[in-house]
Amino acid sequence: MKKVLLVILVAFIIIQFFPIDKTNPAPTPGMDFIKIKNTPPEVASILNRSCYDCHSNETRYPWYSNIAPSSWILKNHIDEGRKELNFSTFAVYEPKRQAHKLQECIEMVEKKEMPLPSYFIGHQDAKLTDEQRKILTDYFKREKQETERKMAL
Repeated sequence: MKKVLLVILVAFIIIQFFPIDKTNPAPTPGMDFIKIKNTPPEVASILNRSCYDCHSNETRYPWYSNIAPSSWILKNHIDEGRKELNFSTFAVYEPKRQAHKLQECIEMVEKKEMPLPSYFIGHQDAKLTDEQRKILTDYFKREKQETERKMAL
């Protein structure tokens, strides 16, 4: 039993020498969702607190991002989140894709699939109340309609 614990401890120490890259991509002025959509402060605050860590280039890495293997899981979540939707580069999406992404945002927030429950472990303030969910989904719906209106012109 002692040998097993020793092997586990040594393995844990060794994996600490393989840190994740915590470099955020450079800011892209004029491409961020909050800026291009002139998002109201109340909505921007919710997005920054509950969405931007995984869905933007403005990730704030928590203390546990320094400890493998949790850092590897975290990095994977961030990479996948940015791949699926990156609010920092929202302006580069074609209008049809923007409308589609907004529809996905509506569905994920309404179904309480986002933010991920695992995110709450270190971010209790990211939990959305029913009122905040309604604020976000109403906003996303308005922006989707506006995007579709502009596409029809």
